[in-house]
Amino acid sequence: MTDALLIDNVHLVSPGRALQRQAAVRIEAGRITWTGPREQASQAVRTVHGHGALCLPGFVNTHNHTPLTIVRGMVEDLGFAPAYTPGIPQGHWLSEEETYLLARLGQMELLMAGCTTVVDYYRAPDALARAALETGLRAFIGGRVMDADTAALAEGRFERDAALGERSLRDSMDLITHWDGADGGRIRAVHAPHAPDTCSRGLLQEVARLAAADGRPVHTHLAQSPLEVDHVRAREGMSPVALLDDVGLLNPNLFAAHGIYMDDADIALAGRAGIKLCHAPIGNAAFGATAPVLALQAAGVQVTLCTDTKSADMFETMRMAIVAARVRAQRFVLDAVTVFGWATEGGAQALGLPDLGRLEPGCRADLVLLDPQAPNLVPVVDGAGILVHAGNAANVRHVFRDGEHLVAEGRPTRLDQQAVLRDAQAVADRLWARARAG
Repeated sequence: MTDALLIDNVHLVSPGRALQRQAAVRIEAGRITWTGPREQASQAVRTVHGHGALCLPGFVNTHNHTPLTIVRGMVEDLGFAPAYTPGIPQGHWLSEEETYLLARLGQMELLMAGCTTVVDYYRAPDALARAALETGLRAFIGGRVMDADTAALAEGRFERDAALGERSLRDSMDLITHWDGADGGRIRAVHAPHAPDTCSRGLLQEVARLAAADGRPVHTHLAQSPLEVDHVRAREGMSPVALLDDVGLLNPNLFAAHGIYMDDADIALAGRAGIKLCHAPIGNAAFGATAPVLALQAAGVQVTLCTDTKSADMFETMRMAIVAARVRAQRFVLDAVTVFGWATEGGAQALGLPDLGRLEPGCRADLVLLDPQAPNLVPVVDGAGILVHAGNAANVRHVFRDGEHLVAEGRPTRLDQQAVLRDAQAVADRLWARARAG
């Protein structure tokens, strides 16, 4: 009982289990040690009263670039991705400190939206890791590796910059050396080549060699635009999926974001390889696209969910995943139970965390409590149904990661929220002024 925490009077919503009403959760040493009817709960040193709140596992968000909050609300009407869009602040403009301040904002938002585990990668990865150390998220951090000239890319030209490739690869390896396993293993490092079109064959082969040597996950973008597919076919004579297979990256350690423009051969190849898909239905829909997610799953691809910068709201992402699949199929496919599993236990398993994503004894104590007074969350009949079809990030009131209370009554406990917002706004003001000045 020395450090026991009791979450009392909640309705438990956990993948693969029926809704458990008027329950309690006991936490000791960062893990769930008991769940059951609240009247059977034993005393604890501390108690958090849920007042009848819905309680769910923390979301596992498998693909993000938190510094890109700087273009949110702007790039959606201009182009499919910031790196390819002229007239907006470019990533290579950001200093290390500016990257950190924007990453801190993005990670705080993710946490306040109920995400406890996040994959976050961008240039200057040390800044992202610093932010994760401060915010308290369980974070998989990657350094964006690429050798396509970023300034030319924004103007629609693919020009190789060998020095950029060497520098970004060095930054990635430095991240692994200095940050992998930090804070008791809470922060992990991953390989993160940007995409098949922005990495040369030689650079992709080098990442494949490094990943084979250390067994580390590889996170990338794949088949995210017709531009990527056309460029890779012209350069390599094959699809982006086939290219990753050819260089040794198409395997179960690969996490591929988007996966939109894949033909039947690509889908079969990805399925046989057993890759993971980071499904970003909101970002895809923003430029009029949907991914063949059900075909990929049927072929053998493991599906996870992500918000990919546009927002931190995994409720919205789950809902959009259903909508996108039904629009694509033109029939009633996919359901709340499935996408809730993708957003929690499925993402955790894909990342090699089998003790995460469920509310069961022995699991890591990552929990989210929603507002028990929220009108949109009543009536409660089926837990997954009300969460997916009616919930939103604004409903999140409490967030625990490994039993640590990181969001209390809707406010972060480790951070000065006002300062985080002010500092990020100042960075955006400077860089948008530069972009508008030409």
